[in-house]
Amino acid sequence: MDRLPLEALPDALPDAIDVEKYVICTYYVGLPPFMDAKQVAHAAAIEQSTGTWTMVPGETLQVRKRHVAKVVGLYEVPQYEYSTPKDLERRQYIIQVAFPWENFGAQIPMLLSTVIGNISLGGRIKCLDMRFPKSWLKEFKGPKFGIKGLRKLLGVKKRPLLNNMIKPCVYTSAKMGADLCYEAAAGGADIIKDDELLADPKFNTLEERIPLFMEAIDKADAEKGEKTLFTVNITDKVPKLFENAEKAIELGANALMINFLAVGYSAFRHVCEDPSIDVPVLAHMDITGALSYSPITGIGSNIVIGKLPRICGSDITVFPAPYGKAPLLKERFLAMAHDMIMPLRNIDQTMPMPSGGISQGMVEEAVDDLGPDIVIGSGGAIHAHPDGPKAGAIAFRQAIEAKMKGIHVSVYAKEHEELKKAMDSWGSGRTGFDL
Repeated sequence: MDRLPLEALPDALPDAIDVEKYVICTYYVGLPPFMDAKQVAHAAAIEQSTGTWTMVPGETLQVRKRHVAKVVGLYEVPQYEYSTPKDLERRQYIIQVAFPWENFGAQIPMLLSTVIGNISLGGRIKCLDMRFPKSWLKEFKGPKFGIKGLRKLLGVKKRPLLNNMIKPCVYTSAKMGADLCYEAAAGGADIIKDDELLADPKFNTLEERIPLFMEAIDKADAEKGEKTLFTVNITDKVPKLFENAEKAIELGANALMINFLAVGYSAFRHVCEDPSIDVPVLAHMDITGALSYSPITGIGSNIVIGKLPRICGSDITVFPAPYGKAPLLKERFLAMAHDMIMPLRNIDQTMPMPSGGISQGMVEEAVDDLGPDIVIGSGGAIHAHPDGPKAGAIAFRQAIEAKMKGIHVSVYAKEHEELKKAMDSWGSGRTGFDL
């Protein structure tokens, strides 16, 4: 039987490939002891590039040499050398596969179809990371504003920004929402955000909500001498999503918000890269858990919520905080933020927004973990403050001031009434639950 030339195999030394031609993905794979990991990895590389379960006539040497994906790393953990335990139930591997990016182009839908497509049905396989070459990244524009642009736009040089999500999440009266918006903005919120559950329903439309909210923001800005953004939720089916973006700008919106996983990375990117959209775009995290929370399947949250929305153009990305209401390991929290801010070729930074049950007493820990270049996402701890939303926002700003001055929040609260009442209500402990 003739053997294929080495360059046509789904195999290569990592040192030998031209990294500018490949997206390299790293996977966790768990297999029964009787399965040959090398054979499985090679079969998966072929499945996700040139072939199927058996050779077909059109899969020529020329096709293989140009288009086949290549296993460039296969490492068992722990790495047995001379024997395996007799009671071993599963062997676990880190596998790296290099995919020729000309196969799918500079876009996310076909990237995902390629690197975690059919193989996602293969049991214990989770995509842990993706390495993108400069040649691929240069086709993306990334955030228009990013951290520096947001600070310049808002005139805030050093401190963390404060966001408030209007609560209740869904409500009928746009006027009521605008009143809450005014209170939170007047108290010091830099950004007012629609909840992810409210976009453009018939009972609270964009046409009604945006003018009322922008009027409330103008009033608050005149009083506090600061600028406030309103990230209006334009999430919808395509093409109405794009129509909503255009409509929101026409109605005076100064920022946009999209549930990016619900509409898809490609639709999200389309809005972010639209040259007529000259306002910041916020990416909301919902559906992340369905893709990332299994430890043995899916895609790592650092990719889903950290790297990919940044590449697509997110100026601010909302993500869960381990001291809020969602169960989350601190190291995964830090990994998501890491991929939002670390240098990434031509792609600017995304401003991380830890969110989900954040109270004033958590500001200190959030800044310790991530630094001051963050947006602090707050909802209930502003609207449920004993003295109302304005006092709730003031309390957050006081907590931020305390941190920036190097004063412990509990000490600062003794001389700041709004902060004291917030600390008396919620303290600095978690607002959620553990699994």
